[in-house]
This record gives sequence, structure tokens and C-alpha cells, in this order.
Amino acid sequence: MSLGTIASAVAGLALTAVAAAPLAAPVSAPLSVPLSAPFSAPVAASAVPAAHASDGAPVTMTLPAPGGPYPVGTFAVRLVDRSRPDPLVRSKPYRELMVSLWYPARGTGGNPRTAPHMAPLAAADWDRHSAPPMGVPAGAVNWAATPTHARPGAPVDRGAGRLPVVLFGSGDGGPRTLGTSLVEDLASRGYLVVTVDHTYEADQVEFPGGRVVRALPLPSKLTPRVIAKLLDRHSRARLADMRFVLGRIAALGRGDALGAGEPAGLRGAPDLSRVGALGQSLGGSVAAQLVHDDPRVDAGVNLDGGYVGGVADSGVAKPFMQLAAEAHTRASEPSWKSFWDASTGWKRELRFKGAAHGSFTDLQALLPKIAETVPKVPVADFVGTIDPVRSVAAQRAYVAAFFDLHLRRKATTLFEAPDARFPEVSLVP
Repeated sequence: MSLGTIASAVAGLALTAVAAAPLAAPVSAPLSVPLSAPFSAPVAASAVPAAHASDGAPVTMTLPAPGGPYPVGTFAVRLVDRSRPDPLVRSKPYRELMVSLWYPARGTGGNPRTAPHMAPLAAADWDRHSAPPMGVPAGAVNWAATPTHARPGAPVDRGAGRLPVVLFGSGDGGPRTLGTSLVEDLASRGYLVVTVDHTYEADQVEFPGGRVVRALPLPSKLTPRVIAKLLDRHSRARLADMRFVLGRIAALGRGDALGAGEPAGLRGAPDLSRVGALGQSLGGSVAAQLVHDDPRVDAGVNLDGGYVGGVADSGVAKPFMQLAAEAHTRASEPSWKSFWDASTGWKRELRFKGAAHGSFTDLQALLPKIAETVPKVPVADFVGTIDPVRSVAAQRAYVAAFFDLHLRRKATTLFEAPDARFPEVSLVP
């Protein structure tokens, strides 16, 4: 599946899908937005330098530093679920996934460099296939050069105590890397965050040994019904993936090994009595379904995703928060209204003025900075007009406060009234 192709397809079918009420609700983005689901969290503009246009070099970027008190470590590992065939390629007798763990670290683990935002071969594939549909020509950006702030394999800081767990899922077609800014920030505040690539759906997944698995091709005719069925299929596959991954993290919490090269202090660190789910677009819908279905999951956050499947009508009875782009309302998308009305637990909806669907991703600030050097990048179509520095600060504050409240029982007044620090954010009753 091509990230850009499905984005364009959803854009072209927006008016048709809105007219077909049963098909509008399952789409993982507000259908007025010209993309489906490929993103995660914004970047502080002041921290993202671009290459000089005059030197002809590809643009290079950086991500904003996490705001918590802990340094961050990361560990990427291949996981194999042999209990089921691959749900997207049925001829394959098992399901394999790439996941990354992000956590509070003690020292650097001897690594002088931080982990890259994208693995090198995945970055090259993104450059060739995923960036051009966003108006970024191949070769214009050095996607492999963006560093994170996390040291690969750094030891876990056990002084942080046992770590609440948050599972993160990106939008449909998007790799796990596109939530890095928000994920790193949570890890720096004492969370173990697990990001998951959904193989054969994510545009590209790089496995150990230099193997890159691309998404399956899209059907030749992308009608609203076909898109709805595709998103439902992906949602079901993702839900099974997340439950499998959570099982492996639970075993890790009991002291079992996760994989070769795991950091010191990782075994026994996860606290499975405190688990959250976080996702953007389709990932947000799956987060809600996970909260509904899995008794191990205590609370969830949806970053601007419409709801797919049963949770759209059932809602949830546990704490849940949904963050919305400016145009995404319960009036504009039936699944948001049905989910909200049916949900009986603690709930909040926050709307970000000037935000678009991609504003809840690492691309929000990357695209504007790229556009300073690369002409004709349709920035507003993808990430709106909200200031990326203010947007990232607000998203980090509200997401961290939500999980602190419901996983750590830390009181906050942030959800009771508008906050002068975040004037773009409104609380929707």
C-alpha cells in the first residue's frame, strides 16, 4: 500500500464518502482533510534547521528535545507471533513485526550517537515513495540524517521505578517513526513507550539484516466501500498486533527476555498494572478498540482519528481523550459523535485551532522547514496553519497530563478550563 496513494484516494473520494453515511464513519481521518492516516507528532520549528538552498545539499532536520527530567534510551527489536498466520498475507504462516521501546535511561550505554529518526533503508524508501506525494521530490531531504535524542541500548534508569506502559500506533500506512517527538517526550517523563510497525500496511518496514518490506499494493479501484473494507481489515490486524505486543511486554515485566541486545535493566521494568494506548488517525481508533477490548489497558488517547469497527458505536467505559484538528467535529464525522455519546468513562475532547490532520505528527514542523528550501510544498494542506512550536508544547502537555492523571493518579486542573498557555486549544463539551 502506498501512503501517498491512499491519501490522494481519500481526498478524491471525500465528497462521495460523506454522501454515503455508512462509509463515512470508518474512514480514519475527517474526510474533508486531503489525507488518510500517515502521521504522528509535531516538531518545534526553532529546533529544526534547514540546509542552505544555495549549496544544493539535501535539507537536514532535527527533532525538538524531550521536556522531561530523564535522558531517553531506545531499543528496536523484531517480534514474531507464531500463533497466527499473517492477517494481510495469508500464505505467510506467522506474523512478524518491528517495534521500538523508548524509556528513561541511565547514561548513554557507551553510544556516542543517538538513534536515527528513520533506519537508513527505510529512509531511502520513504524518500523514493512516500515523500513525493507530499510535494517533496526524491533527494530533496536527507531523511536518514534526522537524529532522535535517544541512545540505542542505553541502560534503563531503574531509579525511575517501574514504568507505566504506553502503546503507540501511527496512522494507516505510516511507519512507527512518525510519532517520535511525542513518544520521546513521554519516555523522558518516566514512561515505557512501545511503537509498532504494522507489516505490509506501513509504507516500509526495515528488519534486521537490511530487509525492507513494503506495503501491499492498493486495489485498482478505491471506492468508498473498498476503502472502508481496507481500513477495517487493517484495524483488525493492528488490534491483534497490539495485543500480541502487549503480551510480550507483560512477559518482559515478569523478567523474561524480549530479544537479543536488550538494554540492561529492561527486564522487570514494565509495570503492567498501568497501561495506556495512544494513536494517531487509524492508530487512535485502534487505541480506543484496545481500551474497550483488553482488560490490561486502562486509558487511551486518539490523535484526530475517526473510529473504525465496533468501538464507533460501543464507545468505552475507561478514561479516554480525543484531540481534534480544527475541522474535525462530531457534526462533521458520525463516528466521533456515536463514540462520544456511547462512552461512559472520564472523557475529554480538545480542538486545536489551525491544526490539520497531519498536525498531530512529526511532519507538522518538518514540512514547513522543508518548504523554506524546497518550493511548492503544500504545507497547509497537510499540517494546517497552527504554529508548530505552540502545537507541540500543547500536545505534549495534554497527553502527558492525561496519562499522569489516569496511570499515575497525579492530579491536574488542565482539563477543567481553558489554559492561557495554550490559547489554540479549546475544551469541547
